[in-house]
Amino acid sequence: MEEFESSASSKKTKQVYISTVISIALVLLMIGLLGLILVHARNLSNYVKENIVLNIIVSDGAKEVDVLALQKQLDTHPFVLKTQYVSKELAARNLQKDLGEDFVQFLGYNPLLSSIDIYLKADYANNASIETLSRQLTKNPLVKEVIYQKSLIDMVNQNIKVIGLVILAFAMVLLVIAVALINNTIRLAIYSQRFLIKSMQLVGATKSFIQKPFLGYGLLHGFLGGLIAIILLLLTLYLAQQQIPELIILRNWIEFGFVFIAVIGIGILISVLSTYFAVSKYLRLKIYNLYR
Repeated sequence: MEEFESSASSKKTKQVYISTVISIALVLLMIGLLGLILVHARNLSNYVKENIVLNIIVSDGAKEVDVLALQKQLDTHPFVLKTQYVSKELAARNLQKDLGEDFVQFLGYNPLLSSIDIYLKADYANNASIETLSRQLTKNPLVKEVIYQKSLIDMVNQNIKVIGLVILAFAMVLLVIAVALINNTIRLAIYSQRFLIKSMQLVGATKSFIQKPFLGYGLLHGFLGGLIAIILLLLTLYLAQQQIPELIILRNWIEFGFVFIAVIGIGILISVLSTYFAVSKYLRLKIYNLYR
């Protein structure tokens, strides 16, 4: 009879632990998904900013060797991500493709000027930085004009800022919910062990001796929950990129790695702290309060 009760109790304990790990994993999955959304949103923001083009129109009659020297100089500028030299001939060919006809033959000459397209680093893709760079460039005799869409840049930066604040607020709310859910799950699991905790205390076991195995299980549950969540996140990433191949341009495995580490870290931290407080609560309770 005692062996049967012991076996039934052990089976029940395993079921509680399994349900706890699964519950933690599902909550961490939500946190991980939000982390991936934040990473993709940040990378998309950088991608948009880094594709804003600043056109430098070169003065007519400037030697190509001097223009190429200016391009090399711009490549070393701290604001600049990359540059592209567009000769008069290339500009004409590009415009011919857009118009669908040979305007050079119609006019008898090529009215276009050479230019250098500048792509800025994301941190400097704002009107303040662009105006600073523009003032520097207009002092160069090779530069006839600097063209950029000020209103478009303002709109892009403003929209990105608003979207970032909304996502950040949502992340904070979700994190609070996640902490509450994991905490409640672990408290319920410890609740089923309250009589064991009190029995160990009554036979003379110290608080640290009683807490140690529970904290070990809490750490293990948080780690396992994090691993399961990471596996599900990798599957989600794979399926998302199968459905939306363009997402590959936003992929950054280093940043994804930080998200995965954060998921495991959050799982372990919340699990261990929740276990500690739950066990401490039942250690402080009187015996008659255990039945409430």
